[in-house]
Amino acid sequence: MEILWMLIVGGIIGNIIAGFIGSWLGGLILGSWGPVIGGFAIIPAIIGSIILVLIVSFLLRKMGQKKNHGHHV
Repeated sequence: MEILWMLIVGGIIGNIIAGFIGSWLGGLILGSWGPVIGGFAIIPAIIGSIILVLIVSFLLRKMGQKKNHGHHV
C-alpha cells in the first residue's frame, strides 16, 4: 500500500512540476496575452503545459518501446 501512495504522490508532484514548467515555457514562447491569474497568463500556460505533457509522454513511450523491444521470449 505504501508503494501505491508513493506513486500517487509522485505523480501529483510530477504533474505540478510539469504544469509550472509548461506554463513558463508557454509564457516564453507565446507571450502573456489573455487573462493573468497567479502570475501566469492562462491561455499560453495551458498551451505550454499541454505541449510539454505531450512531448514527455511521447518520449516515455519511445523509451519504453526501446526497453521492451529486444526482450521477447
